[in-house]
Amino acid sequence: MAMPTAARTGFCLTMLCMAAVLAGGAAHSMTSSRGDNEDRVLSVTAAQQLFSDAPDGVDHMVTGPVSSAFRERQREAGCADAVWPNVPLACFPG
Repeated sequence: MAMPTAARTGFCLTMLCMAAVLAGGAAHSMTSSRGDNEDRVLSVTAAQQLFSDAPDGVDHMVTGPVSSAFRERQREAGCADAVWPNVPLACFPG
């Protein structure tokens, strides 16, 4: 037996509201309170944003052939001493 259209629409709206509440709760739990009691979103580095599918990090030392200009940019950015997640984007090719 098929559900009437009004019931399906109400169900969809209910699910949408539940998703919004869950997203709001997740956003609230990602904040922290620091000395001044002001909520702040926890910081995410540019490298973590760029490689969000690699939570354990990405090796930023390129082992393949690259230009000497790229190697120079890596030296200037301090890539040899960088530690995940604080890796400058200049360390990655592209």
